[in-house]
Amino acid sequence: MRIASLGSGSRGNGTLVKFEDSLVLIDCGFSLKETERRLDRHGVSAQQLDAIVVTHEHSDHCSGVGRLSRRYQIPVYMSHGTYVSERCSDVHEYRMVCSEKPFMVGELELTPVAVPHDAREPCQFVIAAGGLRFGLLTDLGSVSALVRQYFSGLHGLLLEANHDTELLQAGSYPPSLKRRVAGDWGHLNNHQAGHFLGTIDHEHLQHVVIAHISEKNNHPSAVLAALEPHFGRSEELLWANQEEGFDWISLH
Repeated sequence: MRIASLGSGSRGNGTLVKFEDSLVLIDCGFSLKETERRLDRHGVSAQQLDAIVVTHEHSDHCSGVGRLSRRYQIPVYMSHGTYVSERCSDVHEYRMVCSEKPFMVGELELTPVAVPHDAREPCQFVIAAGGLRFGLLTDLGSVSALVRQYFSGLHGLLLEANHDTELLQAGSYPPSLKRRVAGDWGHLNNHQAGHFLGTIDHEHLQHVVIAHISEKNNHPSAVLAALEPHFGRSEELLWANQEEGFDWISLH
């Protein structure tokens, strides 16, 4: 299984997951032209995509879904709540997903997992193929028992460490936005991410990618300081940034 990112952050997200000839794009928060450019950077053309999978309707995850889907006639998988939000309903073909009910796209088995986030029906995903399991886990304000259940025992994990609590509170965001980001339905802070890593089975993790990092309210040094007490393999961490995402990594 191979994974790459088009970019990760509040200005756009997109993650590629590939196994043999099956290829999906999870989220598309970029314009059509920018998406094509970022796909090309990873050696991918949009015609190769078997599906687009949408985690939720916030613009940094779905703003480019409709045009990409219609231009290349790509089916789009999302929850009913995400679809009826009408923020990404103008797609070539809509296919509904439900939490904890796996579905297949080619050789890839995707399991949606409901998460606490301020959207209509947000899901994150565990993707399995060839005996390997990869989890994509961003855009949640707290870690539920359901999340711990499904995101334990993975071979690869893309994990949100959105903000440092002190930087967020001292920053320029208005109080309402600070409350939203830091709340149970907002985004994981560094310490929440670290504690989550420390409490799940991470014995088989080959890659941990830290993602959805705030450009204003976080810093890699703050992330490392929070994660190291819980995850002693900090030298193995990878980083997904806004401009470049990350290049292809492989799970074996």
